[in-house]
Amino acid sequence: MTLLSHSSPEITSVADLRLRYHSVRANSEALAAPLSPEDQVVQSMPDASPTKWHLAHTTWFFETFLLMPHLPDYQAFDPAFSYLFNSYYEAVGPRQPRPLRGLITRPSAAEVLAYRAHVDAGMARLLNMQLQELVPLVELGLAHEEQHQELILMDILHLFSCSPLSPAYRQNPAQARPDYRPVEWRSVAGGIVEVGSDGGGFIFDNETPRHKVYLQPYALADRLVTNGEWLAFMADGGYRRPELWLSDGWAKTQAENWQSPLYWRQEEQESWSAMGLEGRAKIDPNAPVLHVSYYEAAAYAEWAGARLPTESEWEHAAATVAGLSELYAEAWQWTRSAYDAYPGFHASAGAVGEYNGKFMVGQMSLRGGSSITPVGHTRATYRNFFPPSARWMFSGVRLAREAT
Repeated sequence: MTLLSHSSPEITSVADLRLRYHSVRANSEALAAPLSPEDQVVQSMPDASPTKWHLAHTTWFFETFLLMPHLPDYQAFDPAFSYLFNSYYEAVGPRQPRPLRGLITRPSAAEVLAYRAHVDAGMARLLNMQLQELVPLVELGLAHEEQHQELILMDILHLFSCSPLSPAYRQNPAQARPDYRPVEWRSVAGGIVEVGSDGGGFIFDNETPRHKVYLQPYALADRLVTNGEWLAFMADGGYRRPELWLSDGWAKTQAENWQSPLYWRQEEQESWSAMGLEGRAKIDPNAPVLHVSYYEAAAYAEWAGARLPTESEWEHAAATVAGLSELYAEAWQWTRSAYDAYPGFHASAGAVGEYNGKFMVGQMSLRGGSSITPVGHTRATYRNFFPPSARWMFSGVRLAREAT
């Protein structure tokens, strides 16, 4: 993703940036600490990446875009890593194909940690040079690494879900959920409103320019759809009724035999369990449903007599409407908006400008944040995006409807 020339409000000096750099880098290694070397090398599907690759790729970013061009006499840790750990930056050169990242058994996990230490030492030297003009690029690298921290957890959950042992990544006590309550609808007047970032902190280029949109009056659900409500959708034949589904979604669910959200499994006596980072556990009917695709979200909304919100509706309500719960800390929320450029958008020049603009086709936008999103990494204008069939991220559903 590409950074505009704003620095985060909490970063007031290069010294603050050094502290943040060390904190973010340490957090990534802490996420990998519970994993064995074998855990870190396996790629469970083409869309996922091994943990070891994430740790190396985020390090490659700092080496490629900061140390090589800006630190005199810096020596690359291993020139071959430019090929192994580039993701999709065409301007930088060729790379290991994404579906084959799991074949990179060497370097070892220990060597990747040595690579991180080498680059961190170089970054310490660079940050000591007090080059204020590099602060935005360092912040971009840190935000990029935080995104990969979330991807590490997404990808390890998918990997562990493939194991017959259903291993737990972590041991966290189950959250006490409040009793079920009916959804309440928050009415929004609509009209001509402004969406997109107006600056004042770290932002990605796809959050801009700020611009005006017209919204018809609408209402937004005050909470997310729950597991219990999804079970009712399933019991009413939700996965067997083509009239509820978009054509591509129906074809996908038939081709892959979807019967429930990803990671769900029917147990004895018709109860259901779900695989999570804490292992497999009985489904909590009052918890928000997770790991559903855009196709499933749209089908559920049709079944419920509602619809999904647009990006602009979600953002405007999140910024102006009181009483909306579960906006940022439970599940990314599908919108009915295709991920596209805002009016007047132009990708930044250079290789780092490739991250956002080149993906503005074939993706749907999500808003909010999830339980595994790094703290402080969400805001009303943040735009997440995935293909409509993707289910392995922590995605859920918030309904919208026309004003009554």
